[in-house]
Amino acid sequence: METMLRSVSMSGYFDVALRVGLNTVELAHEAGLDAAALANPDERIPAAAACLLLERSAQKASCPTFALQMAATRRKFGTGVVNVLLVHKRTLREVLLAGAEYGHLLNEALAVHIEDTGTTVTIREELVVDTGIPTNQAIELAVGVLARHSTALLGEHWKPRAVHFIHQAPPSLAFHRRFFGCPLEFGSDFNGLVCATADLDHTNPAADPELARYAKDLAESLNVTGAGSIVLEVRKALYLLLPLGQATVEQVAARLHRSVRTMQRQLELANTSFSRLTEGVRYELAVRFMSNSRYPIGRVSGLVGYAHQGPFTNWFVGRFGMTPRAWRNNHRRWLC
Repeated sequence: METMLRSVSMSGYFDVALRVGLNTVELAHEAGLDAAALANPDERIPAAAACLLLERSAQKASCPTFALQMAATRRKFGTGVVNVLLVHKRTLREVLLAGAEYGHLLNEALAVHIEDTGTTVTIREELVVDTGIPTNQAIELAVGVLARHSTALLGEHWKPRAVHFIHQAPPSLAFHRRFFGCPLEFGSDFNGLVCATADLDHTNPAADPELARYAKDLAESLNVTGAGSIVLEVRKALYLLLPLGQATVEQVAARLHRSVRTMQRQLELANTSFSRLTEGVRYELAVRFMSNSRYPIGRVSGLVGYAHQGPFTNWFVGRFGMTPRAWRNNHRRWLC
């Protein structure tokens, strides 16, 4: 089943593309998109094609900050039922939780996880698309929009402590520093933001409980998913939880608000299983992190769910036909 998003998620694309002199119709066609559909905020378009469009646009314009400039055009939450629901939630934490529950109505590929660690909170974001689809620009757009919405919601009370990206830094970080206003870490273990717990739980001054309840009722009526959606939801959970060592069948089922038995039965109806999906995500994460030579192999083993390097090496040999070190040596000329 193809992962989709609403074109409103690409808001700002035409503004930035025009500014840097791109032919949007031509680039959209090359990515497999119709420019008219991209311009219609309610149209659903393939998430993979949107990721390709962002990457090609940034490359064509020689503009590594292309997607982040798109995020900078977001002055406030957009229109539509989901955005009305989000803007009237009581705290930023409630906004993020509601976004995780209903965000697929805007972007099926985006997954969000909140990790509390005492006085700080880590907000992780992942984009789950087909293996081989570049997502650096799309991730910067997602994290940038999250930061923008947090500022719109809390104003001066939003003070992120750090921004993290898995990919490597662009040649210049001037625009990133101005946009986020906090320390940046590239080549990290995750994509997302770190903030104070107090920020996440600060009261939203614009919150209207009545409007939030009304929007929630409307969102519930739209919250109908196909039979194959369980596969995508489990994959998204695995992408977020496997690097944390929290991807047991019980933990994933709890995140999806299902019993283990119900989740496994739904996966069987979709002709797959939890173990098969875990294996697939582990493979994809292994390729991602092994492809960056800055990640030590021991670190990669933890990021794909192994507490020790030995079992990871045995698994890797079984999947790739060679040791992790040999794989890296064979791919050295393509690695970062």
